[in-house]
Amino acid sequence: MDQQHARRGIGRFDLNEIARSFPATSQTLLLDTYLTDEQAASARVFRVYRPTPAHYHAGSDEYLYVLSGKGTFWLGDPENGGAFEPGHLLFFKRRTVHALPDIFEGPVVFLALDTPRRDPKDIIFVNPKDGTPESFIQNKARG
Repeated sequence: MDQQHARRGIGRFDLNEIARSFPATSQTLLLDTYLTDEQAASARVFRVYRPTPAHYHAGSDEYLYVLSGKGTFWLGDPENGGAFEPGHLLFFKRRTVHALPDIFEGPVVFLALDTPRRDPKDIIFVNPKDGTPESFIQNKARG
């Protein structure tokens, strides 16, 4: 289903096809593509290319469903870490610091549901030297 249909309030998306469309490398830590982008919520598929430093989002809660890959992810603080693999769901409220310190098997691809909509610039690194919104994520236009 194309973006025009999603703008009309309906959508059907092949998540596996979208995941396969991501390139093997990226200049940014992540690449994402928005499936829906409504004020109340957004849905995205994104690929993680490198371990992700501690950061948080000020404006939205996030649900991350693991489509592929294995690694570790922590929520709140490093002591609250654990492994993830396909089929796992990670949930955290806005302003919860989180990180993905290890990638064991790639590609790491998530389906993200953000409530309300996540502004692409809403990324605050705990250590500002770790990056900027521009170095963190780049939007991949859907083909």
